[in-house]
Amino acid sequence: MFVLDTHCDTPTLLIKGMDLGKGAPDGQVDLAKLKAGGVDASFFALYTSAELSPEASTTRALEMLASIYDAVGQYPDQVAIATSPSEALANKEKGLISILIGIENGSPIQKSLSLLRLFYRFGARYMTLTHNGDNEIADAAMEGKRWGGLSPFGREVVAEMNRLGMIIDMAHVSDLTFNDVLACSKSPIVSTHSCCRALANHPRNMTDDMIRRMADKGGVIQINFYPVFLSDSYAKAYAESGEKATPKPTAEDVVRHIDHAVNVAGIEHVGIGTDFDGIEVTPEGLEDVSRLPIIFDLLRRKGYSEDQIEKIAGQNFLRVFNDVISNSL
Repeated sequence: MFVLDTHCDTPTLLIKGMDLGKGAPDGQVDLAKLKAGGVDASFFALYTSAELSPEASTTRALEMLASIYDAVGQYPDQVAIATSPSEALANKEKGLISILIGIENGSPIQKSLSLLRLFYRFGARYMTLTHNGDNEIADAAMEGKRWGGLSPFGREVVAEMNRLGMIIDMAHVSDLTFNDVLACSKSPIVSTHSCCRALANHPRNMTDDMIRRMADKGGVIQINFYPVFLSDSYAKAYAESGEKATPKPTAEDVVRHIDHAVNVAGIEHVGIGTDFDGIEVTPEGLEDVSRLPIIFDLLRRKGYSEDQIEKIAGQNFLRVFNDVISNSL
């Protein structure tokens, strides 16, 4: 089984000096935890806050990118960069964990397709168009007031990402942006770390209609582990009391979202994007990436076959990744 986590925010710790081999006291991802969790590949996100200026976000993203290469270079016998499914699979054969790179928030490319191409050349293989604020590319789920969807420049970005073979990520965009991207992208689109709005009514989550339409175009939804996206009752308690909110959602709640997405979109269109190292609170029993096998065990208990679990664990996203590359050729 090839296990792929499509979103974690470990670079935010790497730029603070965390050693990927030793981890951090409050870290949710490091080499030991990845091995214990059976993770073969993980997308490390170049996350930049919507509060940063475009220039500052470019600098921050480059600092994170450099930190990833430094971290990987420090442990060449355990981990390697991958920029395609074939490279990730080859790394697994060599006994290496693959680190792939995504951009979380399009602000670092400013209004420059050249910068987009540069990040691609540096290894970035998906871009989440926005974070929690509207930017030059599109409107965000948590704001959604600037463009009414994609901006004119955003349409150029979508076309260029299609041409490059770069995956377009809907995780933080507004519903109107989602509609625009789905209409103009020639390649499948994804959400690398979202949940189901039918089960938890948060604007960061996707409606059944969105999940279904994304799947109809060949895409996937990767289920997020953030408790606020898993449960309305927990989200309310968290808003009132922060990290002290109880009881926390559990691994069963994550599986509930996976199962719902499978029922809506089909087994070929669901995966896992934990959001580890980007979430300050985790589900009970899923404190870090070493606990990932719990999800697969629960899916087995629900009657999922090994073939179906392998699709959720990574095959579905690798298929989409290859489709996006093939469409660019």
